[in-house]
Amino acid sequence: MKKIALIPARIESKRFYGKLLEKLSGVPIILRTYQSALETNVFDDVFVVTHNDEIIDLMKSINGKYLKSSSDHESGTDRIAEVSIDLQYDIIVNLQGDEPFIDKLSIEKLVNEFNDKEVQMASLMRNFNDKDELNNPNNVKVIVDKDYYSINFSRIPMNSDTDNYKHIGVYAFRKETLIEFSKMEKTIMEKKEKIECLRYIENGKKIKMVKTDFSGISIDTHEDLIRAEEYLKRQ
Repeated sequence: MKKIALIPARIESKRFYGKLLEKLSGVPIILRTYQSALETNVFDDVFVVTHNDEIIDLMKSINGKYLKSSSDHESGTDRIAEVSIDLQYDIIVNLQGDEPFIDKLSIEKLVNEFNDKEVQMASLMRNFNDKDELNNPNNVKVIVDKDYYSINFSRIPMNSDTDNYKHIGVYAFRKETLIEFSKMEKTIMEKKEKIECLRYIENGKKIKMVKTDFSGISIDTHEDLIRAEEYLKRQ
């Protein structure tokens, strides 16, 4: 199977405008994410997907690979789906541009799930560390069946505390599944919860969830950037 990582990127973040251009120990966040993806050696290729000339110029400065998308996308999944149509890869992994720390073992486990021909879409999850993390509405919760297929996603805890896992926003798709997903209309629960993978479940599909112990840092605020700097210093 040929595997590619696509990193959707834009500077128009509402909570932290231009965050992907912010420097983390001297290196822009988007470049750190790109380089981290390359260093896993899991993928046959890695591309940043963007419509912003500022990000394209950054990629050019390191001879990095990028694909230019249109600006008219509500989600990163839609952005990578646009460019994936002409790509000749079996498995497409959507890596978040604002999560510069990527765990090789977790990504390997994720893509290896596609050795099972039944798996069309997969994502990562981990146990919650404490009650505060569990009850934080910014953390998406997922519950799974006995075969680790997702049953539901929500921003509030579901059933007993032990049934809830924290969803890690790394998605992997078979190419045709990604394109199919992007063509689906937004669904009721997706709009209510603001969780795009609910669209797939509401259309009667299944997402294979892969358990990991890795906990990355999503840089959504200036405080997150400080935490990321501290994390780097500890490595």
